[in-house]
Amino acid sequence: MGAQEVREGFVRLYGAEPEGVWAAPGRVNLIGEHTDYNDGFVMPFALPHIAVAAVARRTDGVLRLHSADLDGGVAELRLDELTPESDGAWTAYPAGVVWALREAGHPVTGADIHLSSTVPSGAGLSSSAAIEVVVALALNDLYDLGLQGWQLARLCQRAENVYVGAPTGIMDQTASACCEAGHALFLDTRDLSQKQIPLDLAAEGLRLLVVDTQVTHAHSGGEYGKRRAGCEKGAALLGVDALRDIAYADLDAALARLGDEEEVRRLVRHVVTEDQRVEQVVALLESGGDTRAVGPVLTAGHASLRDDFRVSCAELDLVVDTALTHGALGARMTGGGFGGSAIVLAEATDVATLTKAVEEAFAAAGYKAPRVFEAVPAAGARRLD
Repeated sequence: MGAQEVREGFVRLYGAEPEGVWAAPGRVNLIGEHTDYNDGFVMPFALPHIAVAAVARRTDGVLRLHSADLDGGVAELRLDELTPESDGAWTAYPAGVVWALREAGHPVTGADIHLSSTVPSGAGLSSSAAIEVVVALALNDLYDLGLQGWQLARLCQRAENVYVGAPTGIMDQTASACCEAGHALFLDTRDLSQKQIPLDLAAEGLRLLVVDTQVTHAHSGGEYGKRRAGCEKGAALLGVDALRDIAYADLDAALARLGDEEEVRRLVRHVVTEDQRVEQVVALLESGGDTRAVGPVLTAGHASLRDDFRVSCAELDLVVDTALTHGALGARMTGGGFGGSAIVLAEATDVATLTKAVEEAFAAAGYKAPRVFEAVPAAGARRLD
C-alpha cells in the first residue's frame, strides 16, 4: 500500500484524517549474523519493502491499532495497562514501542494507528523491526520528542526484548531507522557508530537475490535465546565483556581455553570469524576492487552459521548449494535462521538460470515454492507526506 491508500484506510477506520503517514523498511543483512548481541559488527541495508503507518495523537491514554494485512478489527489498549510479555499478537510490537517511550519518560498520551506492510513476515527480513520503527518515528515527530534514529532504534530494541520477549540485538531496528539508499550500513553495535558504504551492484553487472524459503521462523523461540545465552557464557568463561573482545588473531588460544565446552566453542568460533568477515567485506567494498570477491566471504559465513552456530535448515542449505552449483559468486542464509531467507550474489546474466534452478530444486524436494526477488539498497525510515 502507498501513503494515500493507508491514509484513506485510516479515515475509514477512525472517521478523521491522520496527522501524517510514515514508512520504515525491512532489511537484508549482507554479512554479520548473530554478532549484534555480541557487541560486534554488522552490515545490513534497507529494502524497498516497507511498513507504512498513518497516525494521529490522542490525549485520553488510549492506543488504537489496526493492520490492513490481517483479519480482525481495531485493537484498543489502555496505555496504563500495557505490560511486558502480556500480548502474543502482532499488536505487541507497536504497543511495545509506546510502552518503551513512556518508560523512558516521553510524554506519549495515546494514538490511533493504521498499518500496512509489504515486508514479508517470517522471512528473516525484519518485518517486526519495520513496524516498531515506523511507529516510533511517527510518535517522535508528532510528540516532538527530538530523538535521533539510533535512539529510536534503542527504544525499539527494548520494546522487542522486554515487551515482546524476543532476545534480539540492535541491528534490525538500526538498519530500518538509519540506512541510506544506495548504501550498506557498517554498524559497530557496541557504540552504534555508523558508516555508510556505497553499494551499487548493478553498476558492476551484479545482482543480489533474496530467496525467501517460505519457512517461517520466530525470534522469540527458545533456540535463538539458547544461542545468545551460549555466547554470553563463552564471554564469561573467557573473561571478556562480550565476544567482540576476542581478536581474530587470538581465536585459537581462546578456543583452547574453553576446553571441553564444545557447544560454546562453536558459538565463539562463529562470532569471532563472522566479525572478521564483516571487516573483510568492508575492506573489499571500500578498496574499489572487484566486488565479486565478496562472494566467497558470504559462502564462508553460511558454512559457519550452518556448522558452528547451527541455525540453518534444509531449505536454506538447498538454496545455497543449488545457487553455488549453478554459478553463483556466493550465497548464505541471512537473518536469525531456523528458516527465513538466503541471499545469492550473482552475475546479472545468471539471474534467470539461478532462479529457475532454485525453484526446480525446491519442487523436486517437495518444498513450498520459494519467493525470489532482487535486493536493492533503499532508504531508511522517513515521513511520506
